[in-house]
Amino acid sequence: MCTVCGCDDGEARIEGQSIDRNHPHTHTHADGTTHTHTHADGTTHTHAHHDHQQGNGHSHFVAAAPDKHVHYHRHADGSWHTHDHGHDHDHAHGHAQDGHEHNHSHDDGVTHSHFHGHGSAAHDHDHGAAHTHSHDHDHSHGHSHIHQHGDDIHYGAGPAHAHVPGMSQARMVQIERDILSKNNDYAGDNRRWLADHGVFAVNFVSSPGSGKTTLLVRTINEIKARLPVAVVEGDQQTSFDAERIRTTGVRAVQVNTGKGCHLDAQMVGKALDHLELPDDALLLIENVGNLVCPAAFDLGEAHKVVILSVTEGEDKPLKYPDMFRAASVMLLNKVDLLPHLTFNANLAIEYARRVNPDLKVIRTSSTSGEGFEEWLNWLEQGVKEAGETRDRNVGALRARIAQLEAQLNAKA
Repeated sequence: MCTVCGCDDGEARIEGQSIDRNHPHTHTHADGTTHTHTHADGTTHTHAHHDHQQGNGHSHFVAAAPDKHVHYHRHADGSWHTHDHGHDHDHAHGHAQDGHEHNHSHDDGVTHSHFHGHGSAAHDHDHGAAHTHSHDHDHSHGHSHIHQHGDDIHYGAGPAHAHVPGMSQARMVQIERDILSKNNDYAGDNRRWLADHGVFAVNFVSSPGSGKTTLLVRTINEIKARLPVAVVEGDQQTSFDAERIRTTGVRAVQVNTGKGCHLDAQMVGKALDHLELPDDALLLIENVGNLVCPAAFDLGEAHKVVILSVTEGEDKPLKYPDMFRAASVMLLNKVDLLPHLTFNANLAIEYARRVNPDLKVIRTSSTSGEGFEEWLNWLEQGVKEAGETRDRNVGALRARIAQLEAQLNAKA
């Protein structure tokens, strides 16, 4: 899992070595129950365990301290509250039935369901979180957004664009913001380091089997005589792709994400420590094959480049719009196979630009070399501009230092 939100449980690895500094800790409670969790080296900690009392429309867990513990209770509407208990008495935890499933039908036959709490005997649908359904009317409630239109069930409605049982949309949005905020801090550090050294970083994203690694190998072989190049390879397991890259003679660091479905900025930062990149270099980052999760995670790169193979479907940009919206360039890959397929390349490009009108599209083939001149020119221009930006920033800093020194000398 991703190291940013702390759920990787030591699975993320760089060159086979764990990048998680936590160590396992086994904790036994007075009632004989035992659980294991991790603690960072040299830090104090509290213990968390699942309480055996769970149900009635809510869940809660206990965070234990030496002389007391805190109970965190989550209700069916996604809200939480806490309270303390000392360890000098026995106690039981019980809650009345908290809520119930509510099925709601509209005049057009559309049905969706949500929970209602039992804070009062009577309730209506106005819970202060209005949203608009695609069936042309407003409905106000603060719970899960699940829409059913005939045989189609849509879990991507609401501000979170996702659904988790028992969690409100507001809570999901807050969690996502917290995770991405922490990732963005790491990404900012990466971006500053890359800018200071004039390194042009590109994040390659695609479905599995799109031809990313083959395309990278040809790209490296054709550009390495002109530019210093290095690669960060992301996969859940194995170092196969990094080994393929190393046959070109350039440096490659393998990042295994374990159960994680994407690279994050902290992983890339650790990889940069291993790469020891020279100034004015090209950094190619091959993300985990996935058109969903990598779209949300900034790695500090200059651009995301999405690869769509003609062996996939033309409708991929519409099915996975976040990825194509986040990308600056789309490589329509394996175009040498078009005579043997029914794939409509123009339609695929139309769909991609429907999602992202500013998307640059290059048709490429690692077999025939089609499109590579345009592609390599784009990369070289990116490295050149990164170096020029670095030089301007350094020049401006030197000018400012000279100005301050002159002011000090004038006062002396």
